[in-house]
Amino acid sequence: ATRGALHKGGPLNARELRTAPQNQGHGRSSARIIAHHVAAREHDRRRCDPTRASPAPSPHFFHRRRNPRAVPQSSAAPVHLTVRAVPNAPLHRRTAEQTSNDACVDGTMNGWFSEISDEMWPGQAMSLKMTEVLYKGKSDFQDVMVFQSQSYGKVLILDGVIQATERDEFSYQEMIAHLPLCSIHEPPKKVLVVGGGDGGVLREIIRHPTVEHLDIAEIDGMVIEVSKKFFPGMSCGFDDPRVHVNVCDGIKFVGDAPEGTYDAVIVDSSDPVGPASVLFEKPFFEKIYRALKPGGVLTTQGECIWLHAELIKDVLEMCKGIFVGGSVQYGYCSIPTYPSGQIGFVMCSKPTAEGKTVDFSKPVRPPPVAPANTKLPPLRYYNSAIHEAASVLPEFARAAVEPHVVKGTGP
Repeated sequence: ATRGALHKGGPLNARELRTAPQNQGHGRSSARIIAHHVAAREHDRRRCDPTRASPAPSPHFFHRRRNPRAVPQSSAAPVHLTVRAVPNAPLHRRTAEQTSNDACVDGTMNGWFSEISDEMWPGQAMSLKMTEVLYKGKSDFQDVMVFQSQSYGKVLILDGVIQATERDEFSYQEMIAHLPLCSIHEPPKKVLVVGGGDGGVLREIIRHPTVEHLDIAEIDGMVIEVSKKFFPGMSCGFDDPRVHVNVCDGIKFVGDAPEGTYDAVIVDSSDPVGPASVLFEKPFFEKIYRALKPGGVLTTQGECIWLHAELIKDVLEMCKGIFVGGSVQYGYCSIPTYPSGQIGFVMCSKPTAEGKTVDFSKPVRPPPVAPANTKLPPLRYYNSAIHEAASVLPEFARAAVEPHVVKGTGP
């Protein structure tokens, strides 16, 4: 259900942002986009403050595009960053308070939206030219914005993070869905999506005619409604009668599922901020393992190998300890508006009774074809060749990842 009325904003104006206080703490490896700190250096102009000392970047970042379990956003301004340890979490995982979308509208570049973080990717930023703000609102969980960009169509922003653009969203959505569903030995019939309120992953799963039942567990109903209004090409999967929408805590939903329920679970995952940190901890993955049928598969967002190699290795090792006797593999795709233009996927399979496991580097069925008389567009990124290529890593990435994967046996 929508928690707030949709509305259309007026023409975009430059916003004067104030500098947040110096961050406190040590070993910061937050996975949330933090505010773009701007200091008023002269009365008649605004300049970014280059003097603020930044800690040496940690490689243990794990930025994610969605946050279905986000901590409620404070409406106060300016944004103040607070870093704190997550109880019972690995030391390299820290949490930070959420970022407002307004804080990422750069006052020094009139009309631009920027993802800037000295902690996550120092010295680089993704910026998009904005032509009109279409929607701004706050749900019970996060700050939501949609704007029209000059080159990438409409853009969905949550807590200062670019979630999806009309121009390139299909690469991520197609790969996170079809890599597992075209690799699993038996044609999938029952599938669960955790998160994914924009509907893009649903759109890809319903291409598979063997799917009989598709659950989505998304905590933020506002994201669903905003996506339906502004991104009909991405959210069209919600109209399929096989889709069952559950606006709820995705972790509880997985935990309540009977053992051996799903052929596949796809986690359109979030930042480890506050309660959301458990989405990347061992207990959540253990719940997924229990909910999968023998031979079932899990795919979750696996971050950027250019930025987060150490954390990717940690997640792979954790999965090896849970999917004992199964397979644990890594693949990736390119997408211009995600950090460094690349995003990865951690893929796991539960062994069958005969001990067979899924080899995610080899598709066992052809790409799905959109049924006639539907709103589904043709596939624009995924094909059988790109499926196999997704596991072919450049040498630095292969050297980092290969010791931590367990290849599948195949059918």
